[in-house]
Amino acid sequence: MHGPASPGWLLVALCAATGVSCVLRMRGGGVEQRRTAGAEALMAFGMAAMAVPATVFSPPSWAWAGYAVVFGAAGVRALWAARAGAHHLHHAVGALAMVYMSLAMTVTAGQGPHLHGGPAGLPLLTGAFLVYFTGYVLVSGVRLMPVPEVAGVAPVPAGRGDRPELARACRLSMGIAMMAMLMPL
Repeated sequence: MHGPASPGWLLVALCAATGVSCVLRMRGGGVEQRRTAGAEALMAFGMAAMAVPATVFSPPSWAWAGYAVVFGAAGVRALWAARAGAHHLHHAVGALAMVYMSLAMTVTAGQGPHLHGGPAGLPLLTGAFLVYFTGYVLVSGVRLMPVPEVAGVAPVPAGRGDRPELARACRLSMGIAMMAMLMPL
C-alpha cells in the first residue's frame, strides 16, 4: 500500500490481471459461481487501486473512508452468503482486511505518501491477518499442485470459466497480494 514504485506497479498488475480473470470467470457457470467471481473481482480491482504508488496518485483522505464503506458492505454480504457455504468466510476475512487497511490509510493520509510516520495499523491485528493469509497462501499453493490421474478415470472437460484451478490460482494471487499490502502496516 503506497510503498516503493516498482513493487507497487507489480502489485497493481497482479491484482488487475486477477480482477480481469475473475470477470472472465463470471461469464460461465451458475449463479453462485458468478457471484463469487464478482466478489473476487471487486476485491482484486480494489486491491489494485490501493496499490498504485503514491508518487503517481495519492487519493484524497476521504477516498480511504470510501474504500472502508465499500469493503465493509462486501464483508457483510460475504457473511450473509456464508450461510450457504463456508468458503464465503474467506471473502469476509479479506473484506475485513481491506477495511482495516483503508482505515489505517485514513489515519496516515496526512503523514505523507510512504507511511513515514511508522506503523499505521495495530501490530497484533496486522500480525493476525498476516498469519491467516500466509496459511491461506500455503494451503492454496498445495491445492494447485497436480494430482496424478487415477487409471481408468478420465479428466472432466471444463469450460474456460468453469476451471476450479483457475479460481484457486486467482485466490492464491490475491492472498499473496494481501500479504504484500499488509507488510508495510
